[in-house]
Amino acid sequence: MTSATADIPTQSTADVPVPAVAGRALRVPLVTGGSTEYANLDHAASAPCLDSVREAVDELLPWYASVHRGAGLASQVCTRVYEGARQVLRDFVGARRTDSVVFTRNTTDALNLLARALPRGTSVVVPETEHHAALLPWSGPRVRRIAAPASPADAVAALDAALAECPEGPRLAVISGASNVTGELWPVAELARVARRHGARTVLDAAQLAPHRPVRMTELDVDHVALSGHKLYAPFGAGALVGRADWLNAAEPHLAGGGATRRVTERAVSWTTGPERHEAGSPNTVGVHALAEACRTLGARWADVVAHEEALLRRLRAGLRGVPGLRELCLFDADHERVGVVSFTVDGQDPGLLAAALSAEHGIGVRDGLFCAHLATRRLLSRAGSGAERALRASIGLGTTAEHVDRLVSALRTLVAEGPAWRYEQVDGRWVPVDDPRPLPDFLR
Repeated sequence: MTSATADIPTQSTADVPVPAVAGRALRVPLVTGGSTEYANLDHAASAPCLDSVREAVDELLPWYASVHRGAGLASQVCTRVYEGARQVLRDFVGARRTDSVVFTRNTTDALNLLARALPRGTSVVVPETEHHAALLPWSGPRVRRIAAPASPADAVAALDAALAECPEGPRLAVISGASNVTGELWPVAELARVARRHGARTVLDAAQLAPHRPVRMTELDVDHVALSGHKLYAPFGAGALVGRADWLNAAEPHLAGGGATRRVTERAVSWTTGPERHEAGSPNTVGVHALAEACRTLGARWADVVAHEEALLRRLRAGLRGVPGLRELCLFDADHERVGVVSFTVDGQDPGLLAAALSAEHGIGVRDGLFCAHLATRRLLSRAGSGAERALRASIGLGTTAEHVDRLVSALRTLVAEGPAWRYEQVDGRWVPVDDPRPLPDFLR
């Protein structure tokens, strides 16, 4: 297995029925007059809410109460919901029966928790191409950053060499499932095999992978997986760290407070073991329930999800190739397997201005900047030779249609050929329409 996921049957059409998301019929006003259906091409930042998730949350809310130790029936229901979600997460990522599931706020929180739980003297090897969530939590003299590889084989060789140079003691290799800049899949199984040969553990940042492809921890032989609900169509503030429990049980609690304690006296505190050790305070029961429901929905529909996204990704990349001066950013090569994320520059065009015009004049939401992966994006911009300091990113998901993709391509061609139809100015470093006439939704007025 060369990619981060198991093999899945695919189809060749974008007209695949997929789980529905909230906002799919949202219409947004345009500065030039009228309105259009919103084309959300920013799924890589945060995905919309699945209808099934919204329904599950609505179903739970009348029963919402405290979890653990509550005598009331509503508390018992919420406790069952919360604790039952752990097994749903284990199943979703193909974890071992004994793996711990700690609920966190998001991937960043999960990886910071693991960083604090590392045994003293642990060496950490992390590629510089990681998202900041996976790049920044590790500190100290035993952290080694791998330069951006030119191919999957280079990535494997670089990890092998870096681990060989680590001093004696515990070791951890940080691995991405899919790049949040290019969408390219990393050779997770091969990297984990190299890590195992050096006696190192592995943590897989699956934030960008888990919404698009199934993850199987036991097949990939990784020790920990971190993911976020807001990228998994469950935007209610929950994420998870799934993996081996021994380092977590030996570490100081991530937060000190109620729920993490076994016994408190005037002189000492005895902390519990298990996931509760790192879940002090009232937990986000609604967010955890939403995350579990998203995992159930996606887990039952992977063939449709992958077929939908692969068809749209082919359509998007083919269309972008026809935009004059457009340069796609690639870590490995143009044919490497990837999820629905494409970053690019357009010669002579300011990415921020393009993003503003796409939104204001065409109802299209994309991302511009360095995508919380500054080292990676700057390295890729340099490789592309465009001279740009930032890039544009279009990312697809369950809320994306063929019309959205075609509208983006057409709008880019128009903007490159004719320029924006409206006047823009920079405010606090961002391009905004001058005298923007678009009304805000009623709930913000």
